[in-house]
Amino acid sequence: MALAAGLALAALPAGPGRLAAQAGPSSYEELQRFSAVLNHIRTNYVDSVTYNGLVRAAIDGVLQSLDPHSWFSSREDYERLNALERGELATPGLAIEIVDGEPTVLTFRRGSPADKAGLRASDRIVAVDDSVVAGLTAKALTLKLAGEKGTKVRVRIARGPRLEPDTFTVTLKREFPKSGTSVEGVRLLDAQTGYLRLREFSPRAAEDVQDAIRRLRGMRARQVVLDLRGNPGGIVTEAVDLAAQFLPANTLVFRTEGRKKAANEEYRTKGAGAFVDLPLVVLIDEGSASAAEAFAGSMQDHDRALILGRRSFGKALMQTAFFVPDGVVMLTFGHVLTPNGRFIQRRYKGLATKQYYAYAGKGGTAADTATVYHTDHRRPMRGGGGITPDVTLPGVAAAPTWWSVAEDSTLIESVADSVGLTLGTDAATRTAWLADAAQWQPRLVVPFLAKVRARLGIAARTDPAVEREIARRLAARAAFVRWDDSSATELLAASDPDIQAALTYFPRLSVLLSGSTAGTAGGR
Repeated sequence: MALAAGLALAALPAGPGRLAAQAGPSSYEELQRFSAVLNHIRTNYVDSVTYNGLVRAAIDGVLQSLDPHSWFSSREDYERLNALERGELATPGLAIEIVDGEPTVLTFRRGSPADKAGLRASDRIVAVDDSVVAGLTAKALTLKLAGEKGTKVRVRIARGPRLEPDTFTVTLKREFPKSGTSVEGVRLLDAQTGYLRLREFSPRAAEDVQDAIRRLRGMRARQVVLDLRGNPGGIVTEAVDLAAQFLPANTLVFRTEGRKKAANEEYRTKGAGAFVDLPLVVLIDEGSASAAEAFAGSMQDHDRALILGRRSFGKALMQTAFFVPDGVVMLTFGHVLTPNGRFIQRRYKGLATKQYYAYAGKGGTAADTATVYHTDHRRPMRGGGGITPDVTLPGVAAAPTWWSVAEDSTLIESVADSVGLTLGTDAATRTAWLADAAQWQPRLVVPFLAKVRARLGIAARTDPAVEREIARRLAARAAFVRWDDSSATELLAASDPDIQAALTYFPRLSVLLSGSTAGTAGGR
């Protein structure tokens, strides 16, 4: 103890040295101190360590102290990530973030293996192919899940309370998106309302949406529902190009703000859009992030579309890659602001990473939401993490925990496929099946729950909302087996409560967006 005390006292600078320390060490002195600490660890620490491991840990720590989205990788991993973004690697269709120290499902591609297995946002990934993934970054885990098309990966999932979670394992096939387009589900919801879903802001996203709306107009659609739920973002300039289709020339879509002058930039439309007068409703949820939030915020600020759903994820940072010896650092250099000046990015300064992710899809602190902004028509808006919809809709009932186990054990197929094959192939039967939800309960849900309880040996308790969601999924599977994927997609859209709610707002759209007291949308 005496030796320890002596060492501790000796470490304190005396007299003038302490006064210098109070004045603040120079950058050179800080680097000297850092180098000295590394050297002492390498030469005196009880276990053998290398400079390579220490420096990498230091780099990761420095970047994490900046914000939760800056990161460092090897050149090899960076090239693989680029290949993944280009669609050259197959995946189960998951988007992952680290939440409270655990790899967590942020969103998933509709119709992907992850979607079919019943995975949902907030599921935590425990292991991949029997290897524990604790400590892996989101990027590293994403690469671990990717691979050759057709290969399979076993994923251990934890769901529910962290102290007593439900755990299960699913086997997911790696697939490429079924279509080269980023748009899916293009169809008429009724005689005058078109619908399309944008999966992500890929290199052709704006062009894909334009083509889809032209198709819908050819079907005589006079108004459109644009679905951005679960859209994780992508190329931010595609959000500008998409907004330009609905806005007049030289309209501010969003702007970026950073420390360097080059980061301060306005993104404006060039010419007038082809759909400037098209009535538009945009759906968002807690899985809508980045470029999806920038687009939704712009439509909202300009009173160009009614935003429906749930508060978005709250991630809107501008990042760029800087190449360093043997690696790449992805660094945040700017924030994205909506046209009226709202920050989309939720607060991260002064918060631990766990605290930061706890705010996903939630409002910011009181300080974040204190300022009132206004749309072009003077509707009041507040900042804070994410985009708050004009009309907040209740959450869609999630599939139960045991759904993924049932899917992995082919129970879903055994019920839905057998029922699907009994349906007639004619158009009348197809129309009746897609529209008549009353027949799904006795023909699908009842036998399915009986098989689940018998095969899995569980109570499989449900409630009406959960049973409606199970019915939708089973009925869509039956439609896919009997007819095609388009039929399944049409059924899901027709029975989706968010989409059906959107239809009810078109008759009041101009009043709701006008800024009049009578037309103020709820949900703020």
